[in-house]
Amino acid sequence: MNPPSTTPYLIRAIYEWCVDNGFTPYLAVRVNEDTRVPMEYVRNGEIVLNVSGDATRDLTLGNQLIQFSARFNGVSREISVPVEAVSGIFAKESGQGLAFEQPSPIPVADSAPPELPPDDKPPPPPARPKLQVVK
Repeated sequence: MNPPSTTPYLIRAIYEWCVDNGFTPYLAVRVNEDTRVPMEYVRNGEIVLNVSGDATRDLTLGNQLIQFSARFNGVSREISVPVEAVSGIFAKESGQGLAFEQPSPIPVADSAPPELPPDDKPPPPPARPKLQVVK
């Protein structure tokens, strides 16, 4: 049997450290199909969320899910983030915190590159750019 992940415990520890030191805790999250966040704020598949007591209501830092309500542009939204989607937690003011190792994407089935007919040669690589002094 595998031991439980340390990630939720570390998230709670850094959260408490931020609160104890008057910092604003932020979560960096990789958005996937199990993540409930306002999609209009997602950039490059990621979102950064302020999880301070002033920004959230009913915050729960569980072992499987992080859940809370927050206002985005004046509208209250229910947020649900699987712990494995958290890529880091840090203090806004200092940037100190932890980044979590993310599982590598599942590779697509190995496929051999297409065979070129014997008479076709691959195109030559493009020439390297060079700088020239202009007077």
